[in-house]
Amino acid sequence: MAQTAFTVRMETDTKQRFDELCKDFGMSANTAFNIFARTVVKQRRIPFEVESVQEVEQKAAAVRFGELMDEIRADAQRRGVTEMSLDEINDIIRETRAQMRKEGKR
Repeated sequence: MAQTAFTVRMETDTKQRFDELCKDFGMSANTAFNIFARTVVKQRRIPFEVESVQEVEQKAAAVRFGELMDEIRADAQRRGVTEMSLDEINDIIRETRAQMRKEGKR
């Protein structure tokens, strides 16, 4: 199939950031534009959301934090603790961080 050049003008900073994100996605900016154009034509709409690896990792960390909080609540209930003070919560966080450092996870 015949090809043609397509020029896009944008601010230098935006171009640099776009190139960096495309690299995070595992593709070049040219590939990203081709995927976008083909899909828009095929579906006749803006078809997808692309996230950087950092976004995905941040979302996973937030989910893990929620899971850890659920574990703390469950542990407190097993021990008959219905309410914890902020100091008690901070003590648990400090203990967990110290254990993680000891295990080389942080």
